[in-house]
Amino acid sequence: MLDVESSSSHRARRRDDLGVVDGLVQLSNLVHQVLARTAAGFDMSVLQGRLLGVLRDREPTMAQLGNLMDLDKSSTTGLIDRAERRGLVRRTGVPEDGRSIRVVLTAEGRELAQAFTAEAGTQVRALTDGLTDTNRHRLALLATDIVQYHAATHGVELSAGITPPNRMRAGRPVKGGAL
Repeated sequence: MLDVESSSSHRARRRDDLGVVDGLVQLSNLVHQVLARTAAGFDMSVLQGRLLGVLRDREPTMAQLGNLMDLDKSSTTGLIDRAERRGLVRRTGVPEDGRSIRVVLTAEGRELAQAFTAEAGTQVRALTDGLTDTNRHRLALLATDIVQYHAATHGVELSAGITPPNRMRAGRPVKGGAL
């Protein structure tokens, strides 16, 4: 419960503060439960839902995808094999690197990604219904800081700046326009 002190500082204090570790772990569990229920509603695993979320705005190589999802090479290959059999993704070559394979959503995969991320977004946002707009914004900023710090200290490229092949010319990204 939230108690607001009537002092001039207008500080809020929690009577039942979980602390950073328990609070983040329990919040992570709540988010995972929401994602699991949402993914199940689309006949997918949470990992397949994460895959669609990653691929909705980028076309990474297999190595980049493994790094983004924190999966080893064999797990990444297995995930892509299953998604490919389901008709959600396809593998394409990378002209500027003949050894790399890029993972791309199919039309069916893109449609499922849009539906899944819309529903998952609605359900995850519902977890914040008890927050004020200000605290919802603070939570978003803090979550962004945590994720970006972790990515920066672990060599993970989070940006959607993994340029799709249709936005490359002579091995370099083409500027301007929507991706």
